[in-house]
Amino acid sequence: MTAPRDFIDGRFLHGPWRAVPVLGVTQILSWGTIFYTPVLIVPLIAAEHGWSMAFAMGGFSVALLVAGLIAPYVGRSIDRFGGQVVMTIGSLIGSLGLVLIGLADNPVAYYAVWMVLGVAMSANLYDSAFATLGRIFGAGARRPITALTLAGGFASTVSWPATHFLLEAVGWRDTYLVYAVLLACISAPLHAFVLPRMRVEPGKPAPTEGKAPDTVLPPHGPSFILVASAFAAYAFVPSGLSAHLLAIFARSGIDAGTVVWIGALFGPAQVGARLIEFSFGRDLHPLWVVRFALGVLLCAFIMLALLGISPLVAGAFALLFGGANGLVTITRGAVPLALFGASGYGRLMGRLAGPSLLVQAAAPLVMAFVLERTSDASALALAAGFAATALVCFVLIKRVN
Repeated sequence: MTAPRDFIDGRFLHGPWRAVPVLGVTQILSWGTIFYTPVLIVPLIAAEHGWSMAFAMGGFSVALLVAGLIAPYVGRSIDRFGGQVVMTIGSLIGSLGLVLIGLADNPVAYYAVWMVLGVAMSANLYDSAFATLGRIFGAGARRPITALTLAGGFASTVSWPATHFLLEAVGWRDTYLVYAVLLACISAPLHAFVLPRMRVEPGKPAPTEGKAPDTVLPPHGPSFILVASAFAAYAFVPSGLSAHLLAIFARSGIDAGTVVWIGALFGPAQVGARLIEFSFGRDLHPLWVVRFALGVLLCAFIMLALLGISPLVAGAFALLFGGANGLVTITRGAVPLALFGASGYGRLMGRLAGPSLLVQAAAPLVMAFVLERTSDASALALAAGFAATALVCFVLIKRVN
């Protein structure tokens, strides 16, 4: 296999594969300091300023909205300048935003800071990392992308306990200051000075892959629309469920401690599924991987509907959902690469990321509206409907050999 061979002969540290551990560290920091912290910190901000939870959490939705709007520009910039430039700037902007959020004492300033953090999200999270790997590895980026998501899957596992500890030790403002220092003093230097600067020329095989790329589709027209629609539809599912699923389980009668343990199954399931794909899935076209993942997820929703919510069923759902999400995350980078090729990959990822981030921003609010007006079952059915829409889109895409 490519990755172990590169590790043994030293290229993992000195060649293009060095990008994987570098981005693995910076992805954990970026997700852990910006994306996963609001669920613990925003309630404290709302309580201190006397704002409603809906208003305070709305800042995070604004950040996702901004991230989606600028994603195409970020992708084009990575194609042109490289991740070592764009992601360095993104890390510094993220650090600035985390400092400023502690100083934002009025609603306008608060939302303005979240707009700044939205820029940092767009320049630092998976889509930018995938675009950077595509620039470095070209058509051979699939396995580096999978390897990167193995590291990124631990972001929530690291972030939530660390944030909980820091909040009790120093409060939310100093917690964000600590995280600002991490982005400025670890992420930014790693991006600027350690991330490989090489670029695979379009049309040439990747440096670590001898296999010639398949014929590719043009990055526009029906196939592109189906891919963009599929990933946008799927984005509703993890975004909406992450905000409401554990509360749905709690309302079904499962005690709070058990609900927490059920939620903890999600991360290991993601990593486990990615490890299996990394070890055995290299010869499968990523379209088949994403179709399988979404099929498993739909079976999980059907299981909930038929069996009802109990601790055992909820735990099984968390495992299936986590595994499916782990695979879909990989295919976010691998499907566009396989279908449309490595040329202009950063711009392509930016164009695909925009609609997904917009849906991701809206999903928690839409789910909350459905939960308030109808029922938990209706909200779960809505999420299942988006998953089914994504699967139909992927099924309609014809692979070109």
